Amino acid sequence: MNGIALFDLDHTLLPIDSDHEWGRYLVKRGVVDGAHYAQENERFYQDYQAGRLDIYAFLEFALQPLANHTREQLANWHADFMQEVIQPALRDSARQLVEQHQSAGHICAVVTATNSFVTRPIAHAFGVEHLIATEPATENNDPNARFTGQVAGLPNFREGKVIRVENWLASLNLTWATVGETWFYSDSMNDLPLLEKVQNPIATNPDQRLRAESIRRGWKILDLFA
Repeated sequence: MNGIALFDLDHTLLPIDSDHEWGRYLVKRGVVDGAHYAQENERFYQDYQAGRLDIYAFLEFALQPLANHTREQLANWHADFMQEVIQPALRDSARQLVEQHQSAGHICAVVTATNSFVTRPIAHAFGVEHLIATEPATENNDPNARFTGQVAGLPNFREGKVIRVENWLASLNLTWATVGETWFYSDSMNDLPLLEKVQNPIATNPDQRLRAESIRRGWKILDLFA
C-alpha cells in the first residue's frame, strides 16, 4: 500500500472557511434572519479559531437551515454558492498538492469538520473521491430525504477526526499499520489529535498556535497561499 494523504479543507486547501462563507451566503440571499444569524455565525467562527468551539451548539445552529428547505432548493443555492464563492477561491497551488499525492498512488481524502452537504461538491472540485466530514442527519436515515437539522453520528472534529478516519480505513480493510506512509495537512490546532497520528504532519497555512507548535516539534510548515 503506497499510503494515504489526508487534507483538511478550510484555510488548508481553501484560503477561506467554507462553513463560515456558507453562513454568510445564506444571510446574503435572505434565507436566514440576517442580523441575528450573521452575529452568531461570526461568534462561532471566532470560537473555532480560538479553540473553544462547542461543536454541538454550532451544529445545532449551522444545520437548522438545511432542515428548513427542500433538498432541491438547497442544491440550487449550493450550486450558486460554488460559482460565486468557492470557484474563485480554488488555487492552483492547492490543486497541485493534491495531484502530487494522487500521481504517487496515494489514497486522498478531505477530512473536515464542515458538514458534507457544504463540502462534498468542494472535494469533487479538487478531484478527491473520499470525503470524511460531519454528517447531517436525514429523515429515516434516507440519504436523499430531507435534512432534520441534527447531526448523524460523531462530529468530525478534534479527536472525532481520528475516530472517523479509523472507521474509514476499516471500511477499506486498512489500518494505520497496513496503509503505508501517511500525511495530514491542516491549518488548525483543532486538528492536533490527527496531526499526531500520521507519520507526516504538515502545518499548512497554519494559525499562530499551530505554527508555534510545529516549530517546537520540528514539523514541516507549508504556506500554500503565500
